Amino acid sequence: MKSVLLVDDSATMLMSLKGSLEISGFRVETAPDGAAALRRLTSGLRPDLIITDINMPHMDGLSLIREARKLLRFTPILALTTESQRDKRDEAKRHGATGWLVKPVGGSDLLKVVNQVLTR
Repeated sequence: MKSVLLVDDSATMLMSLKGSLEISGFRVETAPDGAAALRRLTSGLRPDLIITDINMPHMDGLSLIREARKLLRFTPILALTTESQRDKRDEAKRHGATGWLVKPVGGSDLLKVVNQVLTR
């Protein structure tokens, strides 16, 4: 069973995405911000995929992506955000993001992208 680490400061967003992924057979771990997610990763959590919001308190998604890349060189990381500007997207790619999803993302769209990045 593939595992996903979801990182978002919105409890509603976490609950919605977690439900969509679990129904499709994924094991899902969650974190409320980048700092909490990084603590989980440095404690040994090794998800098959990370999906992170960009704008969060304590540690934003770009910082999380940069730090997670030091621990998980080849794990796909998707940035999930309301930001659709090209410069933010390019910055996320420079930090090591595999892809970009713009909120709100529907369950079927999310699963399509998740399955694409996990079968690469």
